[in-house]
Amino acid sequence: MSPSRVAKRAGIAGAVFGVAAAGLATAFAVERVLVRRSVNKPGDPYVEEPFGDQPFDEQLTVTAPDGTDLHVEIIEPAAGKATKPTIVFVHGFALDMGTFYFQRQALADRGDHRLVFYDQPGHGRSGKLQAGTYDIAALGRSLAAVLDAVVPEGHIILVGHSMGGMTIMAFAEQYPEWFGNRVTGVVLMSTSAGLFDKATLGVSSVVARASAPFFPLWDKAAKLGGGTIERARVASSDLAWLLTRRYGFGEARPSPTLVTFVESMNSKTSAETLTKYLNTLYRHSRLPALSALRGVPVLVIVGTRDYLTPVTHSEEIIHELPEAELLKIENSGHVVMLEKSDEVNAALIPFLEKIS
Repeated sequence: MSPSRVAKRAGIAGAVFGVAAAGLATAFAVERVLVRRSVNKPGDPYVEEPFGDQPFDEQLTVTAPDGTDLHVEIIEPAAGKATKPTIVFVHGFALDMGTFYFQRQALADRGDHRLVFYDQPGHGRSGKLQAGTYDIAALGRSLAAVLDAVVPEGHIILVGHSMGGMTIMAFAEQYPEWFGNRVTGVVLMSTSAGLFDKATLGVSSVVARASAPFFPLWDKAAKLGGGTIERARVASSDLAWLLTRRYGFGEARPSPTLVTFVESMNSKTSAETLTKYLNTLYRHSRLPALSALRGVPVLVIVGTRDYLTPVTHSEEIIHELPEAELLKIENSGHVVMLEKSDEVNAALIPFLEKIS
């Protein structure tokens, strides 16, 4: 190739790189402005809310069958109310037990039930898997270990959000005999029995795949190394906040404090944990497992603007469980129990009262 042609191509490549770099610099500058404007938004109802650690009566560590240490917190019922079922909360991917902040507050204030919260493997204050990748079937066994350790007798109501709902399905697949005997109620929030291979997050497939470092639900993203994702997250923290707002919430202007709370849970989940969960989330398919829930009261809750586990996923669950209740909450996204806590609690508490 002639020197002039090489120089020409180098010049074109340099120009393209320069335009791309300038575009990225502009994009990040705009993102930072948007984040600052959002965070400083006046009238945020949760700006004084002390998100984070909450009171408990007991905390302990339960070891899962795969050797992972699970952090568990328990709130005991008020005196004289110990005969009602224990409620066990199972949170979702890249989150922790703080997901149920408002439900924990409301139910602890009522004092009607014993409440159990735990951080899933690799999340929150639980330990990480020492080798291999995570598997939703293993999460079902982890749930069984928690139940054996802290609820050895009596009735149980399981509440799962997102991957937590999938964990309950895996538990039902492995231990169907619990349902109707020990497990006498189930609440599934913003979850799915499958269909992840059809999810596009409400955007084009190209854009959806580009957002994989923040919401990694695609099979190919599992090939990315933890270091690659971690560097992307650190370099794009403002973008992560905006993506959390976009895909976690349904309102056009959700509480910036709530967005920051959710993003802080996301960011505390290591890139290693994220990558180790990718395949099991993408391949999750447990519609047959729902048969164990037939005859057990089930409440299904989903936001109408949930792009991660859309309404169609909840409708598929209802198709398998026609006696279950379905509540669609308008203008809410994936973290419905945080974004629309009053509406969720207004449905959850009567459901619990009815089946307790």
